[in-house]
Amino acid sequence: MPDKETTKKITRDDASGLDRTLRPQTWEEYVGQAKIKENLRILLTAAKERGHAAEHVLLYGPPGLGKTTLANLISKTLGTNMKITSGPAIERVGDLAAILTNLSPGDVLFIDEIHRLSKSIEEVLYPAMESGVLDIIIGKGPSARTVQLELPPFTMVAATTRISLLSSPLRSRFSGGTFRLEFYSDDEIATILKRSAELLKVKTQDELLDKISKRCRATPRTANYLLKRCRDLAQLEGGELNEEIVKKTFSLLEIDSLGLNQPDRSVLEIIANKFNGGPVGLNTIAAATGEEPSTIEDVIEPYLIRHGLLERTPRGRMVSPDAYTHLQNNL
Repeated sequence: MPDKETTKKITRDDASGLDRTLRPQTWEEYVGQAKIKENLRILLTAAKERGHAAEHVLLYGPPGLGKTTLANLISKTLGTNMKITSGPAIERVGDLAAILTNLSPGDVLFIDEIHRLSKSIEEVLYPAMESGVLDIIIGKGPSARTVQLELPPFTMVAATTRISLLSSPLRSRFSGGTFRLEFYSDDEIATILKRSAELLKVKTQDELLDKISKRCRATPRTANYLLKRCRDLAQLEGGELNEEIVKKTFSLLEIDSLGLNQPDRSVLEIIANKFNGGPVGLNTIAAATGEEPSTIEDVIEPYLIRHGLLERTPRGRMVSPDAYTHLQNNL
């Protein structure tokens, strides 16, 4: 059994959050998304000089690209507090009212996965964002009355991975701008990994970081995940992070030279070997692989299509000649 001192240390370290430690703390540390950073710099600096709350901002794109980190940097730039919530956490109008009425002037309200807000809550959010008031209906039937509460000036930063699920009225109220985060280049990922390695106190070489960067699906979160798993194995092996450790880690995680994992390759193999390269329907692929159709469509397919390994056609999914070559080289 661990002693009390060890238990306290583990609990404290876990509470601080390793992922939060790896998040960039300044705009200079934030790598990539140059155009978004410049637009936000202009918006935030101008608002701060005027002494006004910055206009509302919407960030969207695939998970792991840095939307939450940008929200934190916006709050730090404005020099205000940030209140964090998510779409699924706001179940009733009263939940939203409690959050908005507890804001201080100039605060940043960050709503993650905002596309999962219900329509009734969206309706309450419109006047709050546009006019700074909160309309609440008290009572029911003929005795019902509307109470209008003045809200302090605040900046809403919202993030979503499914912008198409946001209603047009809600999207139009992000007057500060709607920004799409792009995937990162290998060089940008290598720069992020170098900083993360320093924070994790991992001694490594640039060549090894380049190898990790090519397998992280152009996503910083995945890159940091792979670096931490390589570090864990190096620790257990009792040595430094070297090429053999990196190779063994990828083998254990079943990640190949393009960053494909076992579910990715299963989809390609099913289409290529059992259905002669396609075309084949999504539900058939799901039944053959044991994956949910939504998982294949939203998680697996986009990366395969981006690498030219899979094609969507009106008749179904088909693998490309490059997919056969990749599968042959990664047997």
